[in-house]
Amino acid sequence: MSRGAGAGRAAGLPAVLITPAMIGLAFLVLPLVGLLVRAPWSRTGAILAGSDAWPALRLSLITSTAAAVLALVLGVPLAWFLARPQGRFRSALRALITVPLVLPPVVGGVALFTVLGRSGILGHPLYQLTGFAFPFTPYAVVLSQTFVALPYLVLSVEGALRAADRRYEDAAQTLGARPAVVFWRVTLPLIGPGVAAGAVLAWARALGEFGATITFAGNFPGTTQTMPLAVYLALETDPDAALLLSVLLLAVSIAVLALLRDRWVRQW
Repeated sequence: MSRGAGAGRAAGLPAVLITPAMIGLAFLVLPLVGLLVRAPWSRTGAILAGSDAWPALRLSLITSTAAAVLALVLGVPLAWFLARPQGRFRSALRALITVPLVLPPVVGGVALFTVLGRSGILGHPLYQLTGFAFPFTPYAVVLSQTFVALPYLVLSVEGALRAADRRYEDAAQTLGARPAVVFWRVTLPLIGPGVAAGAVLAWARALGEFGATITFAGNFPGTTQTMPLAVYLALETDPDAALLLSVLLLAVSIAVLALLRDRWVRQW
């Protein structure tokens, strides 16, 4: 056997891994294919015209974008702190940040109530001073989505920061650049693809958020009913509409993710 043939076989996928790999691929792809096959395409016009799909979709796009922006504002500095070698309590802080990844979303909504609800730790004094309460408002939708999406951005940006070449930052500091200038002019361009990838993940997670939203924000059409909530409500009353709305949400998610990836995450 030639050396090239042996190297090609060694680099190939072992036969024992092919079957589970194909099963895993089918497990991910077949449900999406099922949506497309079973969707009532002949009723598309009637369902979309007679449902709350468009207000729910518009609200989902607005709130998920706002949640992604808020996650960027809060998450990039937090990731920077986690990635610094001299930071204290990083392990404990990282563990706390990852809790929303494994926490049942409904529990996250209850937790938001305990802090920002009308009788919550921060929500009660806010309500007494201003008469404003977060629950069951569009702001509650954004906060719920940010709560579950923020860890995705933090972990993505932290990984990019750890992989970045610190010599550029050290050189800029040696030349007398202030820490803020180093971050904006050197660090941020270096980790730009990682930040974009984290923002995309956060946006996608916010768009699909259900449990924390329905618990903390409710399910009021035109006010707090996002697309996942509209699908859930349609599933109880009109399964055909639920299928079609699911396809619509799937199409929007794939289109936006593909657009953002091609534009900003190509080299990540």
